[in-house]
Amino acid sequence: MAEILSQSELDYPFKLLEYFNGFRISKVIFSACELGVFDLLLRAQKPLSAAQVAGELSTSVDGTERLLDVLVGVDILDVETVDGTVCYSSTDVANLYLAKGSGKSLHDMIIYQSQTIYPLWSNMVDAVREGKNQNEKTFGIPSEDIFQAIYRSEEEMLKFMGLMNSSWVLDGHDIATAFDLSAFSTMVDLGGCSGALAREMVKVYPSSRVIVFDLPQVVETAQKHFSEKDDAVQFQGGNFFEDDVPPADLYILARIIHDWKEEKCLQLLKKIHDRCQPGGGVLLVEAMLFESRRGPVMAQIFSLNMLVQTEGREHPPSQYSRMLGAAGFHSVQLCRTGKSYDAILATK
Repeated sequence: MAEILSQSELDYPFKLLEYFNGFRISKVIFSACELGVFDLLLRAQKPLSAAQVAGELSTSVDGTERLLDVLVGVDILDVETVDGTVCYSSTDVANLYLAKGSGKSLHDMIIYQSQTIYPLWSNMVDAVREGKNQNEKTFGIPSEDIFQAIYRSEEEMLKFMGLMNSSWVLDGHDIATAFDLSAFSTMVDLGGCSGALAREMVKVYPSSRVIVFDLPQVVETAQKHFSEKDDAVQFQGGNFFEDDVPPADLYILARIIHDWKEEKCLQLLKKIHDRCQPGGGVLLVEAMLFESRRGPVMAQIFSLNMLVQTEGREHPPSQYSRMLGAAGFHSVQLCRTGKSYDAILATK
């Protein structure tokens, strides 16, 4: 049933204007992160004027002041007058999520959104018209090999891995605790990238052995840039479509199925099923659509992103259940976490 709008909403479209301007807010936050605004204010430990911020960042005072004012307007920064001078400081949210130094920093996620996703979305009209990703038009990389585009340079690989690391630092604990996985003594995170989700699994299930299986160049980069002291996560290089995957009691596919067309997804799921012993399982982690097609809006946006960047899409739980059943799995359980990503557990 369509929503009935009040006369005031019909007379002046507040919500539409908010949506129209959404990209501007995104770009303000992106720009502030790229310029280092939040890192500077965190280091300063005191309010700074626009002139002081501009001097430290080698930016114009006028432009800096306008940028800072918008960040105040969206409650990311605070503002006060000190001895007649307008000064700016970070909020707790900015210090926790937007500065690089925090353990929960989303800085890498924001940089990837700004420098990779934002340009791709500029070609959204063409993506909808053509029904295919826009890697070639945006970056000059053939659209057929999506990870050739995503990993088109070491710098881009690091950006993507930073994005994945931020995602699981934020959502990993909710995924690790979505089901009781303590019965699975060996877990293999296929396409586990930086190892962030695998580390969350180790924290929750310290008696389990957790292996990240990803492309050799990804494994090398993960161990070089994302390893932690006394890291309990093991890494193994390989291509899960082409190579044998390590034996395990549980295979984790986190943000993997949504990358590919259904025939490739079924190929991978059947391969995992054949590798599983009776009682073994697979954990799918995706942003899952509602069966009603009425949301969640973030999952719908992610699905549109799959159009412009990959060859896949997001699905409702029934579609994942159908694919798992076709691959031979049963006892399918769903957990909606209430966060960005949900989980489905199925066993052999």
